[in-house]
Amino acid sequence: MRTVKKYLKKVLVTIVFLIAALVIAYLLFVNFYPSFGGNVSKELQKQYAKSPNYRDGKFVNIKDVPKDLSFGETVKLAYKFFTTKVPEGRPKQDLKVIKLDSSDVASFKNNTRLIWYGHSAFLLQIESKNILIDPMFGKVAAPHPLLGGDRFNKEIPLEIEKLPRIEAVLISHDHYDHLDYESIGKLKDKVAMFYTPLGVGVHLEKWGIKKERIVELDWWQEAKLDGLLFACTPAQHFSGRKFGNEQSTLWSSWVIVSSKESIFFSGDSGYGSHFKTIGEKYGPFDFAMMECGQYNAMWPDIHMFPEETAQAGKDVNAKVVMPIHWSGFKLALHSWRDPIERVVKKGAELGIPIATPKIGEVIKPSDSLQTYEVWWK
Repeated sequence: MRTVKKYLKKVLVTIVFLIAALVIAYLLFVNFYPSFGGNVSKELQKQYAKSPNYRDGKFVNIKDVPKDLSFGETVKLAYKFFTTKVPEGRPKQDLKVIKLDSSDVASFKNNTRLIWYGHSAFLLQIESKNILIDPMFGKVAAPHPLLGGDRFNKEIPLEIEKLPRIEAVLISHDHYDHLDYESIGKLKDKVAMFYTPLGVGVHLEKWGIKKERIVELDWWQEAKLDGLLFACTPAQHFSGRKFGNEQSTLWSSWVIVSSKESIFFSGDSGYGSHFKTIGEKYGPFDFAMMECGQYNAMWPDIHMFPEETAQAGKDVNAKVVMPIHWSGFKLALHSWRDPIERVVKKGAELGIPIATPKIGEVIKPSDSLQTYEVWWK
């Protein structure tokens, strides 16, 4: 009996030691590995407390979502995600990308065009300016390459090193599939100004971008860049790059208005009344990039199902809707084709044109008659 007790004691000590070692390793990783970004200071928290979207030390949605998960629920959700086999969760082959000519991009001054990089990343050329939207060009949507699956396209339309001067970068929120440490590191010397929702600037500052080059906005606030208007508008989502700083920064959608076009970018968002409100204030839109992917019945309030994407496009009063947030990473339990197939079907039912460009294909936002191939079959 005494031998058994000694054995159990050793096992218990070993378990406690392993747990302590893991906690220490995690704390060291989170506090010293740069991709986790910065932390919102108490001084900034006092400033953000003036926002109608900030409550009890956290940013909040218009609706009381998402529900805070317990540690046990978080573990259960993670287990289901990593152990569930999804038929065609990824393309069988690397997605083909249309490559851009760097000299053509640098010299482009005509009208307006968009280039999709997959997922939610875009190059927008408008009013003789180059604008990047959620420029996540990295290999994995995670703080470290070993913690995430590779993106569906190994190549991108035009590498950061070949991009011309960028007048502005718009960022919707601080999740890894939208705000990438390595991409920002390569871009920071090419970019004049960064526009973000409240709080996201702490990550950029941590990565060496000076405060005067960062404009943080609350919902419904606007900023102007020469002849362009950027409006930070609501989304229904959440934020955080590590345990303990959830909802410490704001998330948003963006409105971009020039003398000729009006464009909407949804960021990440569940379906809600905010889309109709945005449409009433800033619509109609010539073109709307609407979140469509990474949905599941377990998190219905923070990502839209494809049918909701089409309806949200109608709510914002968009002439053309482009589904985004798909065809980049496997972050949910649906097949990679499911988003595009369902949103195209629903768009036809609602009478809304759905733009389905290839990655790297030139998109003309004001051309509602532009046609696209069914390339995902």
